[in-house]
Amino acid sequence: MPPVPAVSVSAPAAEYLAPVFAQYPLEVASAQGVWLTNNRGERVLDLYGGHAVAALGYGHPAWTAALARQAQLCQFQSNAVAMAVRARAAERLVHFAQLADARVFFVNSGAEANENALKIALRITARRHVAAIEGAFHGRTAAAGAVTWGAQAKWYGFPRTPFNVTFLARGDTGAIRAKVTRRTAAVIVEPVQGLAGAVDLGADFLAALRRRCDEVGALLIFDEVQCGMGRTGQPFAANLHGVVPDLLTTAKALGNGFPCAALLMSAQLSAQLPVESLGTTFGGGPMACAAIEAVLEAIESQKLLERVRHLGALIRASCRVGPVCDLQGAGLLVGLRTTRPAKQVQAELLESGILTGTSSDGHVVRLLPPFILEDEHVELLRDALRELPA
Repeated sequence: MPPVPAVSVSAPAAEYLAPVFAQYPLEVASAQGVWLTNNRGERVLDLYGGHAVAALGYGHPAWTAALARQAQLCQFQSNAVAMAVRARAAERLVHFAQLADARVFFVNSGAEANENALKIALRITARRHVAAIEGAFHGRTAAAGAVTWGAQAKWYGFPRTPFNVTFLARGDTGAIRAKVTRRTAAVIVEPVQGLAGAVDLGADFLAALRRRCDEVGALLIFDEVQCGMGRTGQPFAANLHGVVPDLLTTAKALGNGFPCAALLMSAQLSAQLPVESLGTTFGGGPMACAAIEAVLEAIESQKLLERVRHLGALIRASCRVGPVCDLQGAGLLVGLRTTRPAKQVQAELLESGILTGTSSDGHVVRLLPPFILEDEHVELLRDALRELPA
């Protein structure tokens, strides 16, 4: 494959949009496979996948066909009526997750899934304390933002949090006993932290949280909004590390760009929830469920978990070049630790025709590419990094 040409970098004008987002200097006009095309007709290799969303890349034929077919059958009905596509999507997700006897509540976003997981924990335990992990990002709603590291100092905006929160240092198993107690309703954790810079918390730390939750009667919540749905090379990081949570949230890659999310919980927990204790208008809509079915079918039929494991290993073996001094994460949730500020490296890669992300760690460039990436695309990244100053 020829090298990626230099790309003209400019920011689009959008005067009627509220300026609340920082944007990359790139306007996308179309996309196909792992390639974005900007408004000048130049191609950009997408190694960021829209914040880990585009697991199947762009224009995937089976995913597109599934949405078109469902739109013709029935584009929407709420949970007030039964729909076979919803039941099929739930069954397939449970089988994919390999979490014994799980039940599914479909919602619209990762933040909403986390919000509901926390509500369940608080309700069932009748406690008012939640433990979270330093560096965590769980969403921008009231409860999810309350357990997001640094949110109150930066953007939280609510006058108070809906419960008491304590943050544990990453990997500090010694602090777990003191901070997770019999007044704790839940511990919420990203097994591999995304925004923090692809930080794998590891099996030992996660297992210690599981043991302590069992000891004190707290519920363990895995937020796998970013690291789930095959991104680590296993269905979920829970499978990767062999630790089973009480509740697990997922979104992003779940719909490959169609907004949807899911909360998986044990059957025991599900049985304790009265009818109408949870609700959603759009969650579990037929278009979302058709997208979920198509994503799961593609991951399994195209053996994409194997591809994720292979590509993750290839990136780690070949991309410690140029300004990259170390790599971290799991599967295709990769952090490139840089000797120079990550934003500089990201900007230079974009000028070379490769889109990546940054993180809350100023020296980590984050990769969240589609699972359909090929070896040659990793070679393009390697070659581009080689050309950058160390």
